Amino acid sequence: MLTRRRLTATLARLAAAATIAGSLVLPVASASAQNEPLKIGYSDWPGWVAWEIGIQKGWFEEADVDVDFLWFDYVASMDAYVAGRVDAVAMTNGDALVTGGTGKPSVTILINDYSNGNDMLVVKPEVKTVAGLKGKKIGAELGFVGHLLAITGLEMAGLSADDVEFVDTPTDQTASVLANGDVSAIAAWQPNSGEALKAVEGARALFTSADAPGIIYDVLAVSPESLESRRDDWMKVIGVWYRIVEYLKDEDNMDDALAILAARVNVTPREYEPFFEGTYILTLDEAMERWEEGDGLGSIYGSTAYVNAFNVEQGVYDKPLDVSAYLDPSLMEAFAEMD
Repeated sequence: MLTRRRLTATLARLAAAATIAGSLVLPVASASAQNEPLKIGYSDWPGWVAWEIGIQKGWFEEADVDVDFLWFDYVASMDAYVAGRVDAVAMTNGDALVTGGTGKPSVTILINDYSNGNDMLVVKPEVKTVAGLKGKKIGAELGFVGHLLAITGLEMAGLSADDVEFVDTPTDQTASVLANGDVSAIAAWQPNSGEALKAVEGARALFTSADAPGIIYDVLAVSPESLESRRDDWMKVIGVWYRIVEYLKDEDNMDDALAILAARVNVTPREYEPFFEGTYILTLDEAMERWEEGDGLGSIYGSTAYVNAFNVEQGVYDKPLDVSAYLDPSLMEAFAEMD
């Protein structure tokens, strides 16, 4: 579970998908015509699985908007978007840039959440502080968000990436590498980070995404063509999302909500609860604050610019993208005025 977050590893596939799609239809067609359901690709992340609540409770029908939610593995959902098989996809703000830089641009119209601890820098017991990693090895999948998180943690501790040696490690192998390999720390997201904590007695998370809230936003990214032609329908989708958020914020509903979310990914509510707690679902007011332009991670503009620079540094694409072209708060602003 929790299979989101792919950056450079998806590059070739996304580029290939774009090439294939482009060879068939230029430009890449929008998935749905006016009289067809909107098609949204979603995958295993708590802030996206939460759409399941609106689906199962019939809230889209009540809002008079016809939507087909299509369940994918994360990378496959972005492939589907690039190929024009869906109108929108749930992905991170960083991966929205990757799909745009290597396949098909999108426009983020909704911020679902930010990672609030699911992403971790896990160290062996002998490492007491992040600064104590100077001169040591860190296992991380280079170019992925774990790598980004580790560099951020180092910088916040007064170090740089050059002060450590990164060992390129597939994320699903980070726990075993921490236990058996010659590294002092690993960077990964759940469930791999949790497995690393269990793999070495005394291991602990010295730095997590909760220490840099906003480093990873999870969003709904829509094709520019669909957004232009079906703005009213997308506004209704936003309305349903905030009905879901209101439901989730009521503690009396948590057992029911966890049952729905856990069933979607075939685990028990008890197993799912820690992952949900590591994801901060934003209320409407909180999301509107994140839409304010700024340089820091508290703004989706600042966060996306931060990832944009990381992507260029890691060779995901050659030049910085125009971040503002990927972000459109206008529907959210209109909805907030109506609310």
